Amino acid sequence: MLAYYLLLLGYATRCLAIAFDTGGNSFPTHTPGRPPAVPLAVRTPYLSAWSGSTLNSANPIFWTGDTLGWTGVVTVDGISYEYLGNGLQILPSLPSYVSASPRAVAYDSNYSNFTFSAGPVNITASFFSPVLPKDLCRTSAPLSYLTTTVQSSDGKPHNVQFYSDINSAWIVGGAKSVMAWEIFRNGASINDTGNDTVAPDTMYSWTYEPESPLPFKETGDRPQWGRLAYSTQPMAAHNLSFQTGDALNLRYKYVTAQLLAKDIDSVYHGTSDHEVIFAFVHDFGNVSNAEVRYTVGLIQDPIVQYLSQGGIAQLEPWWKSCYGDMFSMIHLHWDDFIVVQELAAQAESQLVSDIEAFYQVTAPAPRSNTPVPVQTPSLVPNSTWHPSALPTQTILPYLHDSSDAYGFLNPNNFTGLGIPDTSEPDSYYAIVALSARQVMGSFVYAIPPPTSSCDESSSGKGEPLMFMKEISSDGNVNTLDVLFPTTPFFLYANPELLKYALEPIFQLQEGGYYPNEWAMHDAGGVFPNAIGHVAGEDELMPVEESGNLVLMSYAYYKFSGNSDWLRTHFATLNKSASYLLEYSKVPAAQLSTDDFAGKLDNQTNLAIKGILALQAISLMSRLDNSPGDGGVTDAIVRSYYSDWEKFGISPSRDHTLLAYQWRSSWGLLYNIYYDKLLNLGVVGKSVYTMQSRWYPTVSQQYGVPLDSRHHHTKSDWQIWAAATCTSSTRKMFVTSIAYWLNNTATQFPFADLYETIGDGGYPQVPDSTTFKARPVVGGHFALLALLRTGQTVSAEAGNTTGSLFILNGTNALNYTGTGDHVSPLASRYGEPAGKED
Repeated sequence: MLAYYLLLLGYATRCLAIAFDTGGNSFPTHTPGRPPAVPLAVRTPYLSAWSGSTLNSANPIFWTGDTLGWTGVVTVDGISYEYLGNGLQILPSLPSYVSASPRAVAYDSNYSNFTFSAGPVNITASFFSPVLPKDLCRTSAPLSYLTTTVQSSDGKPHNVQFYSDINSAWIVGGAKSVMAWEIFRNGASINDTGNDTVAPDTMYSWTYEPESPLPFKETGDRPQWGRLAYSTQPMAAHNLSFQTGDALNLRYKYVTAQLLAKDIDSVYHGTSDHEVIFAFVHDFGNVSNAEVRYTVGLIQDPIVQYLSQGGIAQLEPWWKSCYGDMFSMIHLHWDDFIVVQELAAQAESQLVSDIEAFYQVTAPAPRSNTPVPVQTPSLVPNSTWHPSALPTQTILPYLHDSSDAYGFLNPNNFTGLGIPDTSEPDSYYAIVALSARQVMGSFVYAIPPPTSSCDESSSGKGEPLMFMKEISSDGNVNTLDVLFPTTPFFLYANPELLKYALEPIFQLQEGGYYPNEWAMHDAGGVFPNAIGHVAGEDELMPVEESGNLVLMSYAYYKFSGNSDWLRTHFATLNKSASYLLEYSKVPAAQLSTDDFAGKLDNQTNLAIKGILALQAISLMSRLDNSPGDGGVTDAIVRSYYSDWEKFGISPSRDHTLLAYQWRSSWGLLYNIYYDKLLNLGVVGKSVYTMQSRWYPTVSQQYGVPLDSRHHHTKSDWQIWAAATCTSSTRKMFVTSIAYWLNNTATQFPFADLYETIGDGGYPQVPDSTTFKARPVVGGHFALLALLRTGQTVSAEAGNTTGSLFILNGTNALNYTGTGDHVSPLASRYGEPAGKED
């Protein structure tokens, strides 16, 4: 428990200084950390609801920060306690209305659980968006669960009702939007409301959609097509009622009478205080405990517009191949709850075990596979093991002055160190557990068109195409330099997801829809329109994207053993490699993935990416039955790398430069992570050692800046850099990010770009972009991707030797590096590691 005291110090201090939030609620405790926003229903780029405050002091927000109407109330003995949203705060003061008192917030990779006290009962609201990367059917269902429970705290039964409503802002929003809505019973439309005493498993669904939908269009990142579905069943309630109408009137009637009337308001009122809402009431009567469940979903069919050999196709969602129609999916998703809880519990347990395996520690607290929300995993404050046993524990004393920007310093040499007395595994868990839903919520899954190589009719194996939105930056589709930092999550959780995301890029280039000699930047400029760039006018990042395409493709092969897929696309990859052969050693003025920083001549980090990609294409060309010679030899790669060291390392030989021969500059050399991950053997051990020693000399309060030009940093690249460093430097990175997570002034979903000084807020980058909710937090799984290769905390950077996974077409896991371990992930994918598809 001591392990997290200091990490939570910033939050605790804030609570002492400000006893109440803006809604007058006391601050709850948070486990395993206090993020700026907590995920609620996060499934797709359009179903993305978060809590940016205490749950009942403000309405939930869309990832942009715009408000979503979602209200939850529990009425106990005639007193209504609001636990979700602040919809009842528009009412006049009523003696029968009270805001429930927040007590605790806990999250893991699947759940966000909020507990409240409400008079004589305790309320728990459990938001569940399953993260099951190998289960394509369950993953593709754009639905999320909310389960609310009431437990008597005085041991006596109480008269209990549950109320919940949503508004129409989940799709288009705006006062001028016009919606059409219905209420359904078991998939059949009904035209009256009121009390209903049918079977406990009767499914009720409110649905609404734009009266004039515009498929594949957005307004403020919100879709202008699709149907929002809010569903529930009576369960153990003896009475269920439902109603739509004016928000003020309907909520007032409920609080004063605990009933909903037989009335459907057909006049849309807009999204003000008098907006239309869609409500349910469950009446349990006198009980000591009770539970209700809701599901919320945003269902779009078609889901993506895609340029293929047959023209522009409107692709159907993948869930249709699993569930059929919308109402079948809603019903099956509901019935699946217990099973999916068990699956999520197993996945969460595996995540915790894998973190323990990487850090070579064991938490003695037993874990249960009971399918219940996991509120306190073993790597959070209730853990019974003490951080003093960890090999990475900082030796005190240390220096820290909160008035400066330097963070925690070693008093002997004044270099940065990890947050003292804080467990690095606990810190890492807090980061990746928060990141998981954010990654998965950036994608949709589609049935390929008949001409697609992924289609069952043409390939003999049905597989989806996966489409990612570049959330909060350019809004592009499957941007390669956004997929690239995300890859550690795919490689750790399910490498096939990387293939599904890369396939549209390959199909567009190989279909003749891209004229340039390098890899395309993205599959389409505006999500969800994956219509390529026929004129070749995508964002110009040729070295960056060509290197990304080659390295990600090789990584997929190394982690899957699917050499057939690699051979299929070798010509396209070789084309990118040919460009890199000419331009990567001295890349001139180009954009890198950090394009917000602008162009820069001869970026050291960009050049090494190209050189690593050349090594990858050389290895691909040596595979058995390779379709051709990549034209890149070991001698070329060695020559390029030798020149790279001459140009890119400071004359003092203590750090690499941001750009060749710019001796006063430096930057995070995160791209060498792929050298270690894939054991490419290009980067010298001395470079790893040098960088590991350098980063603590330039660290700030919340980590290491991205480069010497600014104080801002990126969390994904920090973890990539951490994975290439010695244990003490790695701990500095990991615990500093967790420390930022608990103290940052940012207020939206996990920001990957932030200031390392001051209040850790959003930086003022040239285009004023605020990065939030982006899938690049998949890069936080970089340590776990290393574990997938057999590398653990004891495998110091630069010590790996031999071959990783597959060598010259051999499909066997034969990594023989220093600190080699039998990876617990070796058989995790249902077949032996390295087996070809």
